[in-house]
Amino acid sequence: MRWIGGVTLTFVAILGIGWIFRAEFVLFGVALMKSVVTEVGPTIEIEWSTGADSQGLTAVKGPVDRPPNIVLIVADDMGWNDISMNGANPTVQTPHIDALAAEGVIFSQGYAAHASCAPSRAALMSGRYGTRFGFEFTPTPPGFEPVVGMLSDMMDRPLQPPAFTNPQADSLDSLEFGGLGMPPSEITLAELLADQGYHTAHIGKWHLGEENGMAPHDQGFAESILMASGLYGRLDDEDVIQARQEFDPIDRFLWRVLDFAASFNGGPWFEPPKYLTDYYTDEAVKVIEANKDRPFLLYLAHWAPHTPLQASREDYEALSHIELHRERVYAAMIRALDRGVGRVMEALKTNGLDDNTLVIFTSDNGGAGYIGLPDINAPYRGWKSTLFEGGIRVPFLARWPAKLPAGVAYDAPVHHVDIYATAAAAASVDLPADRIMDGVDLMPYVTPSVTGSKPMDSPHEYLFFSGGAAQAVRDERWKLVVSAPPAPARTPQPPRKEWLFDLTAEGERVDLLAKHPQVASRLRGVLQTHQEAQAEPLWPWITTKATNIDRDLSQEDQPEDEFAYMSN
Repeated sequence: MRWIGGVTLTFVAILGIGWIFRAEFVLFGVALMKSVVTEVGPTIEIEWSTGADSQGLTAVKGPVDRPPNIVLIVADDMGWNDISMNGANPTVQTPHIDALAAEGVIFSQGYAAHASCAPSRAALMSGRYGTRFGFEFTPTPPGFEPVVGMLSDMMDRPLQPPAFTNPQADSLDSLEFGGLGMPPSEITLAELLADQGYHTAHIGKWHLGEENGMAPHDQGFAESILMASGLYGRLDDEDVIQARQEFDPIDRFLWRVLDFAASFNGGPWFEPPKYLTDYYTDEAVKVIEANKDRPFLLYLAHWAPHTPLQASREDYEALSHIELHRERVYAAMIRALDRGVGRVMEALKTNGLDDNTLVIFTSDNGGAGYIGLPDINAPYRGWKSTLFEGGIRVPFLARWPAKLPAGVAYDAPVHHVDIYATAAAAASVDLPADRIMDGVDLMPYVTPSVTGSKPMDSPHEYLFFSGGAAQAVRDERWKLVVSAPPAPARTPQPPRKEWLFDLTAEGERVDLLAKHPQVASRLRGVLQTHQEAQAEPLWPWITTKATNIDRDLSQEDQPEDEFAYMSN
């Protein structure tokens, strides 16, 4: 019977090894999922449409007389402190973004529409809170939430509050990832301007659906280079430096499933010819050159500095003073992004378009705590996936030499939805009249009127944010933040948590809920009224997770730490 004992010991050993390496087994399954992804073909040269023979608005008008060009540049997961003008940054400088700000208007209280990418982009493109049309939760690819949840559970974080899975999320099985997005019934900024003779081009991230009329080339963009996957370069490219975070489940997932790929107007996937941020910049410059003879909208939606962290070797080697590898890679990504902004601005000048082009720069949300860099959102608390200022306070800059003053800082709260309204007003286009529009034209608030009177005071009485378990509302002074995780019925309901902050005093460092109950009651009522006026979500949330407000994911949680929930 000795062989039975041997088999038993072998079986136990296999189970033990399997348990030790269970995360690798999960990731192996993820890698198998990638095998069904569309094949990536060789590089395709894009021939951008030219305005040389265009009619209508450009037939008799030069670049000064015709409607202004609109260039919207959006970074992804950029922290407040990633731009050197926002404070002394010892690791990396952003001279081109700083110059854009110095030559235009800084909206110092600029807010993303959401603390996660896709709902913010829905607001940017529609001029409305995404919840107006049911876009409340970020679409994630099949397997993402379950696998990341499993990997998170394997981490040794005993103080991490539990995550909750929505039992109704099974209804997503009938929907493809590309079918989750902004309904075609929304009138995008591209559609609005195209109807007035603008040529419209999109480059980069979309994340608003790719099927059923939701792709960018179906939503008003005449031409679109789509980020088909999420690598910045091939994994075997020696000129691309990587930084992998074993403490981040999302990072471990991304490395297994992403490709280096793009597509044009819904065509086949192809491999970009160079590092992704530089490639997007090259193509943006080509769009500007091709359209110098007609008004255009360029939506340059960079992936940088979102994970996975990959930098060009040239940028990485230029920052040898940074000791921490992941910080150096991240800073190199910011360097490439900043250089790209400078090249876009130079292209406008070279082609005689500088004076009459409205350039807006922002980020879809704040910096992510899961990259393991503690100061990216300094001095604000919180990260991406929280409604604290670190998650939603973003760079918000506008430059238009023909109309906007230079070197002006505007301090009242503004919002992503305002970009739509401001661009439409700049182009002398009326907003859609058949729906509630949440955005406000910011021009009258930063420029004196023709009569010489001072600019208007504040565009918004309240700003609202919603992500399932996470909700927030702010007025000129006060901000109420709510964490209310909707746990399944079989699970003990976690407590609802509220914070009240005076943003004109201590910011989000001192909770004043007990001291000012009447203020909290007013904001709570305003938030409830707003929520009741929103549409039902187009798809259910999948997971509701808690984020440590003050510590990044590379740091150990402490007993005194505060956490806030948000639904994917």
